[in-house]
Amino acid sequence: MAMASFARRKAYLLSRNLSNSSPDVFRYSHSLTAFSRGFASSGSDENDVVVIGGGPGGYVAAIKAAQLGLKTTCIEKRGALGGTCLNVGCIPSKALLHSSHMYHEAKHAFANHGVKFSSVEIDLPAMMGQKDKAVSNLTRGIEGLFKKNKVTYVKGYGKLISPSEVSVDTPNGDNTIVKGKNIIIATGSDVKSLPGITIDEKRIVSSTGALALSEIPKKLVVIGAGYIGLEMGSVWLRLGSEVSVVEFAPDIVPSMDGEIRKQFQRSLEKQGMKFMLKTKVVGVDTSGDGVRLTLEPAAGGDKTTLEADVVLVSAGRSPFTAGLGLEKLGVETDKIGRILVNERFGTNVPGVFAIGDVIPGPMLAHKAEEDGVACVEFIAGKIGHVDYDKVPGVVYTSPEVASVGKTEEQVKTLGVEYRVGKFPFMANSRAKAIDSAEGLVKIIAEKETDKILGVHIMAPNAGELIHEAAIALQYDAASEDIARVCHAHPTMSEALKEAAMATYDKPIHI
Repeated sequence: MAMASFARRKAYLLSRNLSNSSPDVFRYSHSLTAFSRGFASSGSDENDVVVIGGGPGGYVAAIKAAQLGLKTTCIEKRGALGGTCLNVGCIPSKALLHSSHMYHEAKHAFANHGVKFSSVEIDLPAMMGQKDKAVSNLTRGIEGLFKKNKVTYVKGYGKLISPSEVSVDTPNGDNTIVKGKNIIIATGSDVKSLPGITIDEKRIVSSTGALALSEIPKKLVVIGAGYIGLEMGSVWLRLGSEVSVVEFAPDIVPSMDGEIRKQFQRSLEKQGMKFMLKTKVVGVDTSGDGVRLTLEPAAGGDKTTLEADVVLVSAGRSPFTAGLGLEKLGVETDKIGRILVNERFGTNVPGVFAIGDVIPGPMLAHKAEEDGVACVEFIAGKIGHVDYDKVPGVVYTSPEVASVGKTEEQVKTLGVEYRVGKFPFMANSRAKAIDSAEGLVKIIAEKETDKILGVHIMAPNAGELIHEAAIALQYDAASEDIARVCHAHPTMSEALKEAAMATYDKPIHI
């Protein structure tokens, strides 16, 4: 059946016959016809593909291009591959999330399982060392993959000087020109700043500084209740900080399904995290030993103050497109600096492409990787495909929250009649057996066809469980399809099966 599904998908893509016209606002499904292009021979000084940026989108694009037989060079200014994700984002944060969770479990939960200690201590330098080791090993691993696939790696800051030339300022002060028939911009994103707040990475930190604190702050204030702020707040909360989250919006993680969001917030509050929603920061005073924030209701009103040892600014990210020479070449961008591309990731300048955080769409490492593969496939005359409506997202707190597809609020807005099936982990045998039964699975399906529209999971390992749902959405499965798949017992994944049963019929175990 999978082979037939793939054949149908390929036939559909080939039948689209979409034009390679000028860029418009980026469409959320890149399912396109192939096109042919001539390539330089392997002995030429000119590359077939030059990638500016060695993050998840860039390095994956470079490797895929080389695997397709294209002469490829990747330029990275950081001096270490992996981009923000590997060096100061996804990987180090998950290392600290795991280490802090182990400490918290040892201190608060191990005794319930008959494992007792006379005392539990935090060795913060060792914890940071484990994080740094994971980062360095993975960075060297990418360099090894470059060598294996014969990707040329150039360290330095790349800037477009023509549609086929990149000027690179190298770390030793030299400058070199890298030529390519196709140039892919994959420079990622940077921390979004807030007016009147200066990040010094000591007392007022970005996520980068929050990953490298030398001591545990007594009081930590997080500005922004999105994925990154809640994850980093969770790390220091577990290690002993008093954590307060200030959010301008009325809800945490606005993109999350409303019902799941409410349960998630209650869980974090139960752990000790405090929330100040519909609140804005209007002043910052760093004249003393700590930081004094002046707050005001988002709608206006009386001012209050909040003191902290460290303030984490986590108000989102901005595309890193400044200083790349885009204006000189006339590459079109939108009002917030994102590069506008067509359905083949091409800009309005022939031969110049863009992927990942610098273009519209979810700012997620795995989305950037898919962009990179699809973009290179188009360049090589093949078919690329990315559907942004089916990109899973995960908040790696404890419990984790993962989702794919549409929220219930989005489905209501579309006017689609739907059914909802839910199953709590309190009724899941594996969750009860391991004493980790907080959370639920929620499935939203079209009423008439039973087609799954969205899946939302709050559970200790939701980030792993969500991919069964992602596959189901990719192949337009019905909730009954999941319900009729035999799931091993006892497993946490049975909760997904039961939620699917609840969507189209009735669950067994509740």
